Amino acid sequence: MSLVDLELPNIRSDLFHKPDLTQSNDAAPISHAPRFLLLYGSLRERSYSKLLTMEAARLLVAMGGEVRIFDPHGLPLPDDAPESHPKVQELRELTQWAEGMVWCSPERHGAMTGIMKAQVDWIPLSIGAVRPTQGKTLAVMQVSGGSQSFNAVNQLRVLGRWMRMITIPNQSSVAKAFLEFDESGRMKQSAYYDRVVDVMEELMKFTLLTRQISPYLVDRYSERKESAEELSKRVNQKSI
Repeated sequence: MSLVDLELPNIRSDLFHKPDLTQSNDAAPISHAPRFLLLYGSLRERSYSKLLTMEAARLLVAMGGEVRIFDPHGLPLPDDAPESHPKVQELRELTQWAEGMVWCSPERHGAMTGIMKAQVDWIPLSIGAVRPTQGKTLAVMQVSGGSQSFNAVNQLRVLGRWMRMITIPNQSSVAKAFLEFDESGRMKQSAYYDRVVDVMEELMKFTLLTRQISPYLVDRYSERKESAEELSKRVNQKSI
């Protein structure tokens, strides 16, 4: 059976996007430095997730990005303070400012930390008409005290998908992190470090490729259908 013979029941085909194939596929011009927000999931004085996050920040700056790192100290637990809390407002403003994000958590009891989850939980899917995470890029990383594991990054990927983010394929998992940083807090040269470079480079590439077209990438048929039905109702009510 030819595809043109297949029916699409209950589908508003008039709301489909039909790409203009005559347009150039050249990347959009770079109008400003890509903006990245980095989150880490530990409050320890010597936090290896923070140290790894700082290495990622250095790399992104070296690649031409603009970077902000959120300090989770003082951030209340979700629902334990109003949304007007200064730390909550700071986090949300940075989220709206950013075009890409890096989430880095220690693995604790086979999962991300509560500190990491609390930060994401304070970021809503929408603030009025603004969706602070939708269509933005995301890289995930983790540090472990023992052998290499991927539980935390796997969970972070689930979160990224739930927040409607473009999570890049590559990721970083640093085993026995206490051996991978020197006394000054800088990451030692190793295969782990090379992977972090790879991840940040990939994040930069995905951000440059998608940031100008993210509204198009995340424009959903179901939402357009809902908007069209609401508009139709308003028009019908006015005509009565």
